[in-house]
Amino acid sequence: MRFILFFIFFSIQIAIGQDIFVKGKVFSEGQPLESASVMIKGTNKGVITDSYGQFSFNFTKIKNPKLFISYLGNKTIIKKIHSTITDFGIIEMEIDSSLEEVVISGTLRPVFKVDSPVPVDVYSQSFFKANPTPSVFEALENVNGVRPQLNCSVCNTGDIHINGQEGSYTMILIDGLPIVSGLSTVYGLSGIPQSLIERIEIVKGPASTLYGSEAIGGVINLITKLPENTSKLSLDSFTSGWGESNTDLGFKYTLSKKTTGLLGINYFNYSNPIDNNEDGFTDLTLQDRFSVFNKLSFGNNFSLATRFVYEDRWGGEMKWMPKYRGGDIIYGESIYTSRYEIFGNYQLNQDVSFEFSFNDHNQNSVYGTTLFNADQTIGFGQIKWDKTLKNNDFMLGLAYRYTYYDDNTTATFEENTRSNSPSITHLPGVFIQNQTNINTNNTLLLGLRYDYNSIHGNILTPRLNYKINNNDKTSILRISAGTGYRVAQVFTEDHASLTGAREVIFLEDLNPEKSWNVNLNYVKKFYLSQGIIFDLDFSVFSTQFSNKIIPDYDTDPNKIIYGNLSGKSTSNGISSNVNLLAYDGLRINLGMTFIDSNIEEKGVKIRPYLTERFQGVWKIQKKWNSNNLVLDFTGTITGPLKLPTLSSLDPRPINSKSFNIINMQLTKVWKGVFESYGGIKNILNFTPSANSIARSFDPFDKQVIYDNQGIAISTPNNPYALTFDPSYVYASNQGVRFFFGLRWKYD
Repeated sequence: MRFILFFIFFSIQIAIGQDIFVKGKVFSEGQPLESASVMIKGTNKGVITDSYGQFSFNFTKIKNPKLFISYLGNKTIIKKIHSTITDFGIIEMEIDSSLEEVVISGTLRPVFKVDSPVPVDVYSQSFFKANPTPSVFEALENVNGVRPQLNCSVCNTGDIHINGQEGSYTMILIDGLPIVSGLSTVYGLSGIPQSLIERIEIVKGPASTLYGSEAIGGVINLITKLPENTSKLSLDSFTSGWGESNTDLGFKYTLSKKTTGLLGINYFNYSNPIDNNEDGFTDLTLQDRFSVFNKLSFGNNFSLATRFVYEDRWGGEMKWMPKYRGGDIIYGESIYTSRYEIFGNYQLNQDVSFEFSFNDHNQNSVYGTTLFNADQTIGFGQIKWDKTLKNNDFMLGLAYRYTYYDDNTTATFEENTRSNSPSITHLPGVFIQNQTNINTNNTLLLGLRYDYNSIHGNILTPRLNYKINNNDKTSILRISAGTGYRVAQVFTEDHASLTGAREVIFLEDLNPEKSWNVNLNYVKKFYLSQGIIFDLDFSVFSTQFSNKIIPDYDTDPNKIIYGNLSGKSTSNGISSNVNLLAYDGLRINLGMTFIDSNIEEKGVKIRPYLTERFQGVWKIQKKWNSNNLVLDFTGTITGPLKLPTLSSLDPRPINSKSFNIINMQLTKVWKGVFESYGGIKNILNFTPSANSIARSFDPFDKQVIYDNQGIAISTPNNPYALTFDPSYVYASNQGVRFFFGLRWKYD
């Protein structure tokens, strides 16, 4: 009887053609899901599943109806409704691992991001696909609190600033190993095939001191893909309206049942001199770069990777050719770079692992008539013992780093013998860390590292991290504190010491810098109706330096004077990130960082150069799954930067204006294996003022007249008493441009 009434009821509904009935069961990992959200897409009609995972309801007929099913920790499912009575049966939901990302950068061990007492920002490959770039250096421009800073208008080298701190305070890691440092700081982020990067983890502040005392500002850890988790063959290539061309090629191969390999090749070329600002100099440095990356996985306990990078770059006057290299006829800055790397990890047993790396960096360069040839070799080895004892995760490590450095400057010149004397530094160290899981809501992490620098002696760097969370981990509070210690290498880290006509002066033997840092981080996640996920990430940070090494551009316009600060330097700020993910393919990311930095000496406070007051980043993405289309808008806003002018007569503004860079990209996916993408970069066509390079028409200062102290004086030909100076730089000279690219993979 019940069946007959049921049949009559729905026969009537079919006859009048107004209502549709749906039912089914929602499961995950073989178990029914209670309280899963089941909605009709585009309407407010829906129910939640009962304790058996069951749902059933009817709704007024609409065009092309779709059932939207969502549940926290699972991938959202969309089902098409083809008839007026639809029984979907059992709908199995898949666990969404991206909601519980595994990170390693905060504690040197893999943990879920929500369980890490150290705040770690994670950016997957898909994040960077929204704004394709030819190098990791440029790709980081859309990360909140991280800013790629150009240091030279001519050769376009730069470094990565974290929370307003100079690039020399940022440690760059590849697979957790210190590959990029010293001489390679301004070049090491080029030539890494981005298609082979699984994700990038960023740790800001003292939480990163476990990697070494030099990680004062933070750590950027590039995690490369495992060979077994990649496509057999992949290709990503794009070109821009300026003539830039970048190609990434990936190939997976098998040597035996337990040995798989991943080969990556990157080639970038830009050979189209452009001078849109009409200052006589190239707006963008010309580059020809080739790199090869190879990673081998020998079962589950041993991996080995190698990388080779060669780059030929030059910038300068438009008429420059290699025959003018090093001469004073046509100005150019030409840099040849060769770099070899090898690094790996061997798991001796469940508790003990050994990590190692070796790299050799050779640079042959000229900056006008200034020759700079340098070699750097770094060897690193580290053994870790990691043991879990009840509620404690204990780690003990021994590390050793060998650094050989030689160049043709005063940095390696021995006054007593009047001869060249390469610098050799031994840095053995030991670190200990213990993470105590007090209960399900409280975690304490204590760490202490001791290093012995063969030149500067003992280095002790403690750190503390504390995490408090609620039961479902949707609210997390993290407190971090620690110290840092850094030995400066001016010629390898500060490009301004080489470019232009300024003479480099050292007031004294530079002492190591020290820092104290605290950070408060709060994360709150909201799971709203119809599958909308909203999260807030808020941080307050403060860093205080002593012995900070400050370049003085102001005392003498012809010199850069380096010395240790006798006072103190502080950097305070707040940072906020807001992310929203909606069921209809809309994703919004907003970030803003405010920074208050100052240098205080003899009661006088000044603002440091090239430190932004604020920085904002944003990304808006919309997906149309039915059409396989993705639209991305990305952008950055950078607040005023204090810039190094030559003197009070210099007509160039001492502060930059706030500026915006906005990009747009449209991607089409074809059958899941082929993608075409294109768009516009720098839509607003922002470029710095045309007079950024002082006296670009006289780069060798042949027409400059000096007084008895060697200071330029005002003349009819030089009314502002300027000398050639390309160090006044804060943004790229590249204006608006189109780009188009293709991606393809074969599994």
